[in-house]
Amino acid sequence: MSNGMLLALYALPLLLIWASVAGIRQYREAQSRDTHREAIEAGLTEAASLHPVVRPELCIGCGACVKACPEGKILGLVNGKAKLIEPTQCIGHGACALACPVHSIDLVFGTEKRGVDIPHIGSDFQTNVPGIYIAGELGGMGLIRNAIEQGKQAMEAIAAASATRPDMAFDVIIVGAGPSGISASLAAMKKGLNFLTLEQDSLGGTVAHFPRAKLVMTAPAELPLVGKMKFRETSKETLLAFWEDVVAKTGLKISFGNRVETITPKAGGFSVQTSQGIFETSAVLLAMGRRGTPRKLDVPGEELSKVVYRLVDPAQYSGQKVLVVGGGDSALEAAISIAEEPATKVQISYRNDNFSRAKLKNRKKLEELQASDRITVLMSSNLCEINRSGVTLEQGGERFDSENDAVIICAGGILPTGFLKSVGIEVETKYGRA
Repeated sequence: MSNGMLLALYALPLLLIWASVAGIRQYREAQSRDTHREAIEAGLTEAASLHPVVRPELCIGCGACVKACPEGKILGLVNGKAKLIEPTQCIGHGACALACPVHSIDLVFGTEKRGVDIPHIGSDFQTNVPGIYIAGELGGMGLIRNAIEQGKQAMEAIAAASATRPDMAFDVIIVGAGPSGISASLAAMKKGLNFLTLEQDSLGGTVAHFPRAKLVMTAPAELPLVGKMKFRETSKETLLAFWEDVVAKTGLKISFGNRVETITPKAGGFSVQTSQGIFETSAVLLAMGRRGTPRKLDVPGEELSKVVYRLVDPAQYSGQKVLVVGGGDSALEAAISIAEEPATKVQISYRNDNFSRAKLKNRKKLEELQASDRITVLMSSNLCEINRSGVTLEQGGERFDSENDAVIICAGGILPTGFLKSVGIEVETKYGRA
């Protein structure tokens, strides 16, 4: 057999493999372009949390970030470069940035159109005020797994610095008993620190205020003294039961109903005044949520008792006419869960023309309930007035009245910026830049 024939014999399979790989890549790129175009047409272009920004001049188009994303087709290759093709579905895992071999991905908060207030935090989770640290949702990390990891790492930094600090009544006071605060408290136990954990509300943080039976997305995470949490997707009740079991088994002590009012620097540490007393500590870890005070609409009648700012139990609205105001996941989940109760009539009012901040599964469920006349969706509308038997709304420049028994306002919360600034912590508005 001639050399030419041998070369052709070996080259043909290689060419077929190359053509197959190129065809698959072109097909996937076409899918990514279609997905991105659909997101733009639907107005779903604003990421709600921590998300990646790809620097095209560095990206080599290897697709490692696309494969690394646990949430599916959030990233894709477009024109040979990685691109965030479904921004509203990104929940801030950060796995894409870790997987990039050339470090072409920055993880950022906010976008050019929508700024996000983030406290100034260093690589060791310490703020610009030496001795005060922030971990979890307050620092922008709402994802449970990330919040747990931050709480643990922040406590490791606090423990490492404790040897250089003067002795106080406590080595550290932890504010908040959500995922980050629990993780930090367990890490403090493991390190043998003298600590105090304060929680103004209930165990579980933000999760405790989710609607009954809401599915909570999480991922495996390592808890100090406990080991691996193996949840991928579970209910609110199951997760809260897990936290309660952790507290019982580890003997973790939490001071509930204890709200922090002021934090005042003093020689060697801080004086922390709470609703139950004054405590002295060498360091403070703020592991509380971002909601702070619920954002109000300032409309007439908002002070009525039928107005609330979070859903606790959908069953209490059985047989009632309910208006939900808002366009994020909390609003959609409230409307969906109430609509599934018997004999309810649910309206959802949102000032914008699309639910760009809500997860895809919530938007699809809402569409299903709307199609079956279980929910009335009022886009580009505003709540104008609330009275005891009804509400007044505005849509398309016209006002109309609607019978109503209850109003749930899910307009988010106001970051406790005033409290942070009173402590001396700098807060920066991020606009999608590293």
